Amino acid sequence: MTVSVPRHGTAGSDDEGYAEYLGTKAIEKIESLESSPHMIDALWNSVRLSVAARAAVDPRGSGIDTWEAVVDTMQVGSAIFRVTGVSEGVLECRIHHEMRRLPAMGPRKFANAPNWLEAFWYAVICRDQQRMTELCDVPLERLRASGTEHDEYLHHWVATLQAYWSHRQGDMVEALTLAFRQSLPDAVRIAPRDWLQQISYPPINLFYRFVKRDHDGFNAALVETLELHRAYWSATEDRTHDVRGLWAIGPLAMTCLAYDGGFPIDVSSDYLPVHLLNRDWVGEFAT
Repeated sequence: MTVSVPRHGTAGSDDEGYAEYLGTKAIEKIESLESSPHMIDALWNSVRLSVAARAAVDPRGSGIDTWEAVVDTMQVGSAIFRVTGVSEGVLECRIHHEMRRLPAMGPRKFANAPNWLEAFWYAVICRDQQRMTELCDVPLERLRASGTEHDEYLHHWVATLQAYWSHRQGDMVEALTLAFRQSLPDAVRIAPRDWLQQISYPPINLFYRFVKRDHDGFNAALVETLELHRAYWSATEDRTHDVRGLWAIGPLAMTCLAYDGGFPIDVSSDYLPVHLLNRDWVGEFAT
């Protein structure tokens, strides 16, 4: 039996206009990226917000504009870690249907563990295995060297995913164990408690159920994850009206891994856009 997890909030009368506005602004920033490559971190924020606004008007991910916004975000996230991975030369990165020539930047504060995780989520959702591999080749030391302070469990979580995708079973088990230990509330110094328990930790638990091939456990954890996600994003009025909470990007990525791995997904929710989960848009255009 499929369990339904309703999404918080209600549609607004200006949602469509807001989504169109943010989408247009994001594309304008993409088109100016070659002349202003130092703005790539601002572009990263812009494309993610555009996706969130699309989630308000297209919760199931049924429109081509939504898929295009998701792919653009995946491409920008991947490009960040390409240009910050080298200090000399020019790299060609496909973003919004065209190859963009971007200069190498070397280490930057925004090339950090949280942004790596979200870039990886989008690569998984888009089923772009080449970008997943490129991201998994990013040395963990480079993320640590970003100069941005984060709780240590995030680095172990990155290491877990890199080891999984690189077929390093022993390293994955070790890193996942450390991610679990270091994400215990008493071990976390920086992340707010509610963010840790309701947003950041649940994808780690979903991944554990996935690699254990625990179908029932995964679906039960997915229901709990979405309920925690809803609790976080509806806890205050400001959060309730924040479009960034309308899709659960990390849990969606974990569910995409499970779906592609043959798991029956017995959970339905507008937090998990079904057309992205089911790969309905993959191959629509070159990414």
